[in-house]
Amino acid sequence: MSAAQASAGKVAVLGGGAWATALAGVAVRAGNEVALWARNASIVADINARHANERYLPGIALDEDIVATDDLKKTLAGADIVLMAIPAQTIGEVAASLTPILEAGTAVVGCAKGIDRQTARLPGEIIADALVGCPVAALSGPSFAADVARGLPTAVTIASRHMEWSTWLARRLSARTFRCYASDDLKGVELGGALKNVLALAVGIARGLKLGASAEAALVARGFAELSRLATALGAQAETLTGLSGLGDLVLTCSGPQSRNFAYGIALGEARPLEGLKLAEGVFTASVALRLAKDNAIDAPVIEAVTHVLDRSITAGEAVTRLLERPLKTEH
Repeated sequence: MSAAQASAGKVAVLGGGAWATALAGVAVRAGNEVALWARNASIVADINARHANERYLPGIALDEDIVATDDLKKTLAGADIVLMAIPAQTIGEVAASLTPILEAGTAVVGCAKGIDRQTARLPGEIIADALVGCPVAALSGPSFAADVARGLPTAVTIASRHMEWSTWLARRLSARTFRCYASDDLKGVELGGALKNVLALAVGIARGLKLGASAEAALVARGFAELSRLATALGAQAETLTGLSGLGDLVLTCSGPQSRNFAYGIALGEARPLEGLKLAEGVFTASVALRLAKDNAIDAPVIEAVTHVLDRSITAGEAVTRLLERPLKTEH
């Protein structure tokens, strides 16, 4: 890419939630024109009239240059980058709606962390099939939406199959406090982000059961070993998984209840009602991750335990007992 091509343009952000709104702010701070699309008319009005998204980012002032609309064609008009900051399970539906209106050559960046539970496919694969002719990338890494929206220092990975595109996207989306590292391991970045959500549920369960910090640290370490085994078996590069979008994201997601998956795990461990809790992508990813592990003959006891707690075939306490009763073996 030439220097001219790396200069600012228009970024379209799809989604009205916390992450989409935070990324819209980043894109503005990086010098881009930004349009944000949301289905919810009240969110659109809140962003345009009050420069806030009180539903998802209460108390955080948004940049006045973020323009929100519920008109998808208007959002996409003139955009050379599209950030799909929507739940992983709706990627296929939204990508299909873009097919007749998105110009070929527009870079599409998946910003969700999950695996489609029906097809066992990653967001990048789904987007690439729906939007032929559009470069596909993923943005992932240790990043709480509220931190990003407030302009706190954050580092993420942007990956596509071609380093040239990844580098161009990283330059276009990097701001003073939002640092993007380029990668050509699209599959590794997506798998790291998706699988860490399941492990955050496990660590949250341990917190809910009050098993102590030592048990939580053990789950992080052994869970990361599982994540690495499965992701590399599926084609990820091992070094990607030790970076921001793998180990870095796992550490953050297991750090406290600001993480939706960790908070959901705490509720499971405490046997509290789950109704009304915020969307936790790991809930949808767990069963498909276990299916992929079995299909590839990968030992994944933590992922298996979380899956069975979620489907209520065992209790959180029984899951811990099963893990403790596994045969002793060497660590590596």
